[in-house]
Amino acid sequence: MLSKLLPRNEGTVDRAVRVLAGIAILSLAFIGPKSAWGYIGIVPIVTGLLGSCPAYTLFGLSTCPVRKR
Repeated sequence: MLSKLLPRNEGTVDRAVRVLAGIAILSLAFIGPKSAWGYIGIVPIVTGLLGSCPAYTLFGLSTCPVRKR
């Protein structure tokens, strides 16, 4: 049931980029302008760790490699 709610739709590179970008954005809350907007960086970190992006699901996109059966 969880796979229907959060399908894997992110490839390995996409996940790594999301986590790194999320950490960079989150650091803005502590270093630099110290703005609360930096906490938005939690979103790409979570989606990168889970391997599922709700926006990708909504638009029918996927960066996962195609699996041969």
